[in-house]
Amino acid sequence: MPPQMPGQMPPQQPGQPGRPGRRPGPRPMPGGGMPPPAYGQQEPPPGYGQQQPPPGYGRQEPPQRPGGYGEPGYEQQPGFFDGGGPSDHDPYFDEEPPKRKRRFGGCLAVLVAMAVVVGGFYFVGDRAIDYVKDMVAPPADYAGPGTDPVSFEVHEGDSVSAVGRNLKDVGVVKSVDAFIDAANEEALTVQVGFYPLKKEMKAADAVEVLANPENIDTVNVTITEGSRAKAIYKVLAEKTGKKPADYKLAAQDTEAIGLPDYAKGNVEGYLFPATYAFPPDATPTDMLAMMIDRWEQALGANDIEARAKQLKCGDGKACTAEQIMTVASLVEAEGRGEDMAKIAQVIYNRVENPGTAGQAGFLQIDATVNYALGKSGSTELGGVDVQTVDSPYNTYTNKGLPPGPIGAPGDAAIQAALNPTEGDWYYYVTVNLKTGETKFAKNYDQFLKFKAEYKAYCRSAKSKSC
Repeated sequence: MPPQMPGQMPPQQPGQPGRPGRRPGPRPMPGGGMPPPAYGQQEPPPGYGQQQPPPGYGRQEPPQRPGGYGEPGYEQQPGFFDGGGPSDHDPYFDEEPPKRKRRFGGCLAVLVAMAVVVGGFYFVGDRAIDYVKDMVAPPADYAGPGTDPVSFEVHEGDSVSAVGRNLKDVGVVKSVDAFIDAANEEALTVQVGFYPLKKEMKAADAVEVLANPENIDTVNVTITEGSRAKAIYKVLAEKTGKKPADYKLAAQDTEAIGLPDYAKGNVEGYLFPATYAFPPDATPTDMLAMMIDRWEQALGANDIEARAKQLKCGDGKACTAEQIMTVASLVEAEGRGEDMAKIAQVIYNRVENPGTAGQAGFLQIDATVNYALGKSGSTELGGVDVQTVDSPYNTYTNKGLPPGPIGAPGDAAIQAALNPTEGDWYYYVTVNLKTGETKFAKNYDQFLKFKAEYKAYCRSAKSKSC
């Protein structure tokens, strides 16, 4: 058996009547006498103290510390029957058990949790009430009739909801929903233009104004594809009561109108052809700026400067953005529909590969000579001796591209110039001016054959354009 630990009683053997080394019976108290019996107990019977007290009486056997033999043992406190301890009696019998501390932490956590739950129900309920109110209540609307005047523009392609959002942004209506409800009741359709409205109008009143095209307060101008700057100034002057010289002067302020640097100060080709609804108080500078802005929109996602570097415009050099616009203006003057991208390729082939397929690098486009002469419209030059026209725009006497655009190309012509159809064509002939049928030739002999078709058409159709 293991050795006895200090301060530890030797283990009791089964059947052993008492503890060796101890006198049976209670230990005398200091000063003599015996301890009084504990409260509520009777005098011990004879032989008391000779029997082993039942386990747990007066003390509990402490549990063994982990580790077993060789580990430090537990420290035993002397009990009543061991005769040890600082006191002459066991406090277990005459002292009240220690009071349990009240634990407020758990209760507080429960209260906090309940408060969070209750608050959450209140928050969700409050939101639900607001949602129901929004569903059943009419949309926010002004009482009208309105305050400050507003010139409101309806843009091309605006939907009813887009118009409603724009009206709310400028303070005309109080909510988009109120406007949409009123618009639906009237089956509103809106024409492009500027309308005289007021801030803080009743939605139904705003719809009434927008529904009537007679309320449009704009200067509507249509610029056709291929129009030159001189002709555009004239059209704008006729519509606004101003002079063409006013627009020519405005075009010189290139920064104010937003002209790109590569245009080199020349607006020709950059006044985009479209139908415009100018505000009634728009100045010539405002109008030209709107047209150039529309040209930038036509380019869309195409980066004209980056795309130009992927194309060749003579001597193996990459095209510039201005040269792309020049090609687009030539394509606008010469082609239609799907043929535009092929014509663009013919132009690139000629300026890049002079001497190929029987041609010498001259574009020989009649429209450029007409531009040099200040004329417009005809397919042929009408008996003009091209050799006598002294101009860098004369593509019969000057190789390569002209120095700039010769008119305002539309979106289709710009896209054709940026994305030519691949092919080894060097000639094209429009054999039917009425239908615009155009044929493309890869060599000079094919060109002569197509040219004969064109002459035959002119004789039979007796077209004034021939």
